Amino acid sequence: MKYFLPLIVAFSILINPLNTFAEELILAGGCFWCLEHDLESLKGINSVQSGYSGGDLQNPTYENHEGHQEVVLVNYDSKLLSLADILRLYLRNIDPLDGKGQFCDRGDSYRPVIFYKDSIEKSDAENALFSASKELHVPLEKISVELKSEGQFWLAEEYHQDFAERNELKYKFYRFSCGRDQKLDKLWGVNARTTNLWSE
Repeated sequence: MKYFLPLIVAFSILINPLNTFAEELILAGGCFWCLEHDLESLKGINSVQSGYSGGDLQNPTYENHEGHQEVVLVNYDSKLLSLADILRLYLRNIDPLDGKGQFCDRGDSYRPVIFYKDSIEKSDAENALFSASKELHVPLEKISVELKSEGQFWLAEEYHQDFAERNELKYKFYRFSCGRDQKLDKLWGVNARTTNLWSE
């Protein structure tokens, strides 16, 4: 009997090695098409799905997700990638000073939010926000990213998944016309859209 549990663990690793050390994180940062695309390229991330979270409405849709934010569900390998790395890339792909929306998308649906599942994730998020404030040379109270206890994630409609790859021209036009990268470059400089170590 004492060998049973180790055998089960070993078997699960052999059958599905990708999910053995998989962790999940829910993030909101404006348009979920952009956030999904920005995070997918990071080594150690298994998948990123677009959806809705943060509100009470059951079965939200793109047409009606009142109270929810557009979010992404990040599934990552904790042996290859730390939560701190993901949060650093996330923050450098949003405007953390804007709590009323992101770039050209305004309103509650587009507010930046980090959803945490426990005190460890909350602490990591707090540290990331503090580091961002130092890098941007602003007081911590100017950082307008909400920290919120994780709730249910609702998967968005199929046509929203992998939107950047499936609708490349439309996505690039939207991203450019929204001014996302222009604002990120102005805000973060050479560190925009990177996992470079925090600077002061």
